[in-house]
Amino acid sequence: MYHNESVDRMVNFICPICRNELISDGKSMRCSSGHCYDISKKGTVNLLISNRSRHGDDKRMVAARKRFLDSGHYEPLHKEIRELVCRYAESGCTILDCGCGECSYTADISRELQNNGINADIIGIDVSKEAISSGASRHAGIRLAAASVFDIPLPDGSCDIVTALFSPFSGSEYLRVLKKSGIYITAFPLEEHLFELKQAVYEAPYKNKVSPLEVEGFELAGHSECRFRAELSSNEDIISLFEMTPYCYKTSAKDRAKLDRLDTLSVTAAFGIAAYRKL
Repeated sequence: MYHNESVDRMVNFICPICRNELISDGKSMRCSSGHCYDISKKGTVNLLISNRSRHGDDKRMVAARKRFLDSGHYEPLHKEIRELVCRYAESGCTILDCGCGECSYTADISRELQNNGINADIIGIDVSKEAISSGASRHAGIRLAAASVFDIPLPDGSCDIVTALFSPFSGSEYLRVLKKSGIYITAFPLEEHLFELKQAVYEAPYKNKVSPLEVEGFELAGHSECRFRAELSSNEDIISLFEMTPYCYKTSAKDRAKLDRLDTLSVTAAFGIAAYRKL
């Protein structure tokens, strides 16, 4: 997990306490101040500081997301994202996926780069230790750490590309870790995304609120919209989609039970995808 022969000099993580470089001996990571972090059997490392930590997605949500995304229902979105990253990536570059979750998109990007002969150091961080553990099983040459996007354990100016797909926005940290003219790529739901799913559950469904495209410290390099229909042909797919969204924990048991009666559902998938260049 922590060795990639295709990249000459990988960026080392930094200690979340003292900010010094962490050096790996294969079993743990240590900084010059003596702080030590164990490397798990799966090759991941936990760089969360307990009194600053957020819990992130739990095991149930991580499993639901993995089931649904692995089913291929969002393949048009995967295709656009991996091709966009490939457009900006060059051999030897460092790519950080912030809020990588169970690494469905991260692994897809890694495979696309390899298929195009682009050797990159790919790092994924997520505040959910469950998600990081699940992501490690994909064996896609990705270095993984449990860490917050609001306290990224990487040095200043160490990344060529930062992706943040449906994860919390942390503009100041993205600007800090990106190199000069580095690229920030994001994906987000549009107004009508999953509206039919919400209609099936709620009496008064609402459309999503979409933020303006302007981002302080960045210039917009490109923007597109990805819209398609996801045809769900089993109750398992419907439940998995619902359980991978925040709606799952904001919905009453009575409303949630409405989904148990559905075996098919056609939903609108609508995403915005934007690439920015650091000013």
